[in-house]
Amino acid sequence: MQLSVIILNFNVRYFLEQCVLSVQKALEGIEGEIIIVDNNSSDDSCAMMHERFPQIKLLQNKENVGFPKGNNIGVAQAKGEYICILNPDTVVAEDTFTKVLAFAKTKANLGIVGCKLIDGTGNFLPESKRGIPTPWVAFTKIFGLYKVFPKNKWFNQYYAQHISENETGKVEILVGAFMVMQRNLYNEIGGFDENCFMYSDDIDLSYMVLKKGKSNYYLHETTVIHYKGESTIRDGKYMKRFQEAMNFFYKKHFNKSVIFDIFMKMGSVVFLFFKKQQQKNSTRVIDKYVFFTKEKTNLNLSKPLDYYADFNSFYDSSTVNYEIIFDAKSFKNKEIIGFMSTFKSKNITFKNYIDGTNFLVGSNNANDIGQIIICEN
Repeated sequence: MQLSVIILNFNVRYFLEQCVLSVQKALEGIEGEIIIVDNNSSDDSCAMMHERFPQIKLLQNKENVGFPKGNNIGVAQAKGEYICILNPDTVVAEDTFTKVLAFAKTKANLGIVGCKLIDGTGNFLPESKRGIPTPWVAFTKIFGLYKVFPKNKWFNQYYAQHISENETGKVEILVGAFMVMQRNLYNEIGGFDENCFMYSDDIDLSYMVLKKGKSNYYLHETTVIHYKGESTIRDGKYMKRFQEAMNFFYKKHFNKSVIFDIFMKMGSVVFLFFKKQQQKNSTRVIDKYVFFTKEKTNLNLSKPLDYYADFNSFYDSSTVNYEIIFDAKSFKNKEIIGFMSTFKSKNITFKNYIDGTNFLVGSNNANDIGQIIICEN
């Protein structure tokens, strides 16, 4: 078997359904499998999986065991030569696995392969590629110095700005939302460190791979949507866990610094202030709803919809706030992703309508927790 896709779920039933459907399409022509690990969700995630995808392996944990252990449980059941660690709040393109596997097979000393990630508004997610967050690199991130000096190697390491988002190359750290690597290598380094509950697990895994003398790569040739923030609200609790995670990473790999602890606490205050401001400014009124579909599908949204069957017929006006709804049955995920990337704008938000369901799924910005709209019967 070529590829095992491991998806760890916790209370994101609608995102999970959309993700699984996209993965099934992307696995066509590939000898692969999907393994869902559920961390004791209180929603109907597992019931949905049994009803919609009875053929897919579902592992149900009796408690929330965290990101590292949850993924390790899934990988232990995997049979593929390669594994993909994939968040449930993602949509992969039809060519994602084909391109990543083809690239991986060209590298003799392969570590982990990541790809271009965009958020629910079509904007590039810089964490798609990162550097090792040494105390200095973390300092440049916390205080925004990487934005002030994006070309300077002393300040641009956190988001691996030595290569652009549209350039493939070696990087040090990849994000746990999408990671592809050989299963044997994953097992050789012991998988995710279960002593870390979340947030530094992908950093630690990437770093452990580097210590094995392997090379990690960012591949720009395929794009995945990552609806950031849907299962973890970015509030004070998030920052507390993030600090604990970073302290874990430094204690394990570097000398722990008291000065860095102070910087982290200062940075947390600044971080939370700006996040709250962004959330306050994220609310806007939709002027026009557009539904792209090639099918005779009538959405019962109690809202006036303009119907289009062709992306090229859309006219973008900076004076109008649009909500664009894609019929995922009519268009390939790759087409939808391409449109989002092209029309990313502050005045456009996107939702997907999933065939055979009664909901729309999306995210209006990278700071909210994602949006689910249930259609009326």
